[in-house]
Amino acid sequence: MLKIIVRGGGDLATGVIHRLWGAGFKVLVLECAKPAAIRRQVALCEAVYQGSAQVEGLTAKLINSLAEADVVWEHDEVPVLVDEAADSVHAFAPDIVIDAIIAKRNLATSSTMAPLVIALGPGFSVGADADVIVETKRGHNLGRIIRSGSAAPNSGVPGNIAGYSKERVLHAPCAGVLHVVHDIGSIVEKGETIATITDGSNQVAVTATLSGLIRGMIRDGFAVSEGFKIADIDPRKEELANCFTISDKARCIAGSVLELVCRYAQEKQK
Repeated sequence: MLKIIVRGGGDLATGVIHRLWGAGFKVLVLECAKPAAIRRQVALCEAVYQGSAQVEGLTAKLINSLAEADVVWEHDEVPVLVDEAADSVHAFAPDIVIDAIIAKRNLATSSTMAPLVIALGPGFSVGADADVIVETKRGHNLGRIIRSGSAAPNSGVPGNIAGYSKERVLHAPCAGVLHVVHDIGSIVEKGETIATITDGSNQVAVTATLSGLIRGMIRDGFAVSEGFKIADIDPRKEELANCFTISDKARCIAGSVLELVCRYAQEKQK
C-alpha cells in the first residue's frame, strides 16, 4: 500500500483526502497548530481543535505521534498530525507528498520529499518544488495537471457565484479576536452584523457585504490580523446543503490528484 502524506486539511485538501480515502488509500495529514479554515464544516483540520472531525462519512483523528497512525488506519479513519514544518516526512518516508495547504506560496515543500510530489495551486514550480502541479483557479483549466511551469498566479479575486465575486469573501477590518454572531448555515441580510472583532476595549462589527447564506466562518475566538480572510457568503440562500458537503471545486481538484496517484501506483507495480 502506498504511503501518502497530505500537507493541509482545509476544505480543498479535504476534498483530496476524501477522494483518496474513498479509493482505498491510506493518508496521513500534516497540519499547523492553529488551522484557519473558514469552511470548517468540510475541513478535516478541525480535528486539531476537537480531537476528531467528520466530513461526508470520513472521520479524521488527531494523533500525537506517527506511532499512533496505524491504530487510526485500522479503524478506516485518517490520522492528523500537527507538523507544520513537515519534519515527520523523513521518518515516515512517503511514496507521495501532496501540498494542499493552498497558501498561494511554497511553505517548504520540495520535489525531494518523496518519489512523487504534487502541489496544488500557485506558488510552485515544476521541478524545483514539485513533480506536478494541479490548477486550482476556477474556470476552464480548473483541475488541469501541469507538468511544466506553474499554476495561474493568485489573482486575489474570488470565483464568481451567482454574479458575486469579491463581495462574497469578508476580511478582518482590523486586528483582534473574532467573535462569531452568525455562524455557518445562517441566512443574513446585507449590512447585518455577522461577527465582531475585539482589540482591548475596542470592538468593531463585521457586516455582511451581501444577503445570503454564511458558507464559511473562521472559528470563534480566533486571533486575526487586519485583512485576514474570515468569512464567505453564498448569495444562493437555498443552497444550505453546500455548507456541509465537499464543493465541486474540491472534487475536481481531487479527481486530478487521484489520477496522478493511480498512475504512480500502476508504474510502481511494473
